[in-house]
Amino acid sequence: MSKALYYSEQPLKILKLSEDSIGDYFEAFPCNWDNFKRVPSLLSNNFRVVLYDLMGASTTDANNFSFKRYTSLQSFADDLLAILDELEIESCVYVGHSISGMIGCLASLEKPDIFQKLILLGASPRYLNDTNYHGGFEQHDLDQMYANMKSNFRTWVSGFAPAALGAHIDNRAVQDFSRTLSSMRPDIAFSISQIIFQSDLRSILPQVTVPCHILQSMKDLAVPVEVAEYLNSNLGGWTSIRILQTEGHIPQLSSPELVIPVLLRCIED
Repeated sequence: MSKALYYSEQPLKILKLSEDSIGDYFEAFPCNWDNFKRVPSLLSNNFRVVLYDLMGASTTDANNFSFKRYTSLQSFADDLLAILDELEIESCVYVGHSISGMIGCLASLEKPDIFQKLILLGASPRYLNDTNYHGGFEQHDLDQMYANMKSNFRTWVSGFAPAALGAHIDNRAVQDFSRTLSSMRPDIAFSISQIIFQSDLRSILPQVTVPCHILQSMKDLAVPVEVAEYLNSNLGGWTSIRILQTEGHIPQLSSPELVIPVLLRCIED
């Protein structure tokens, strides 16, 4: 059974309805849920799988993006909670890649009983280095990235995509990711990038009491292993951590044969 439900004029794709536990897949900017495309089919016999892209992603209607509304990650967390309410989801396993992992953490503060557990893949509470904290970037690194995005968005994409995936430009996964990035409206991509990379959610971590599985590539341009270890030490509830023997910030796309079995074990545990 398959149907589409609309929220804020954006389609939510429900691939399978079941009476068992509910699995939610929320993909992060600048990706879309197609990067998880192999996972839903493996879960559809036991889970109701809901896939949703953050507003501003290439699959959403750019005309509906509000620069006044989306000024912090809390706005995206509010969207998540509204969708769960609209779908009458009372219990779910939440899978969030990159900043969507932190959006799940924010949402769990308001309604912890909805989330059986959070699976955080390549998530980071802060991307900037700080005293006694290695986030991976200095402010001048980000300022240069913003300048490159504004100067020539497509040129920036051609350099960022292979670096983010840790692969050559000719790699199929890199080409898929490049197409996803290139299809975003540059001004929206720039705005969301600033929201993400200037965020600091370290202070909320002790308040997150929902069980969390932390999955992290051993080499990631955007999120060092130290960040995963920081999450493991500072989240307020039960946690597990798994360092994946792969490279890149989107391992479910670049190394699905390694990531998907681990992800499935976390979901079904």
